[in-house]
Amino acid sequence: MHDISVPMSATTTEWPGDQPFSCGWTCRREDGSSVNLAAITTSFHVGTHADAPLHVNSAWPASEALELDAFVGPVRVIALPASFDITQDLEVEQMIDLLGGIVPLRVLLRTGHSVAGGTFPTDWPCLSVSAAEWLVGQGLRLWGVDAPSVDRRESKTLDVHHALLGHNAFVLENVDLRDVPVGAYELIAPPLMVHGADAAPVRALLRSVVRAG
Repeated sequence: MHDISVPMSATTTEWPGDQPFSCGWTCRREDGSSVNLAAITTSFHVGTHADAPLHVNSAWPASEALELDAFVGPVRVIALPASFDITQDLEVEQMIDLLGGIVPLRVLLRTGHSVAGGTFPTDWPCLSVSAAEWLVGQGLRLWGVDAPSVDRRESKTLDVHHALLGHNAFVLENVDLRDVPVGAYELIAPPLMVHGADAAPVRALLRSVVRAG
């Protein structure tokens, strides 16, 4: 079992300018209360999370509509070669090569540009819009990345988000794939049942697939 979650923590780097995670006490036993009670303040985009369609379109569904079957089931972990030029988008031909020509329902991409190491990356590779549209056209339900976003850091239009979330595919961001070999796994990553939000925290796990024989 691999825990690929980046925690919601005060030491986890948030998107620059976003609300960081903080946890404080509202009741302490040491102060005479019967229990300890904590309260948090955070953006839902700190740590591993699922973006809701609402994140990029105010008319689209919120976090309670995230479909569990997209986040649980067989998944393929793929990785970019160290020589990949991160300023270039991943095109359809490159996705065909990485996936061996077969598009699974769920894919996790290791880019090597993640907040899991403690710093916010300056840049990371992303799908081209045409590649995202091709993937969903082939039946993709979930696109996950170790990077902070499926779009470029500087993007204002978030075209890849629109291409995925607008076509019944979902987005998983900030997964920690540093110690995960490429291959086939079972993904167990249901989003927290949060209502009315643009994203939801996720505890993401990978279970190795044992093949018969």
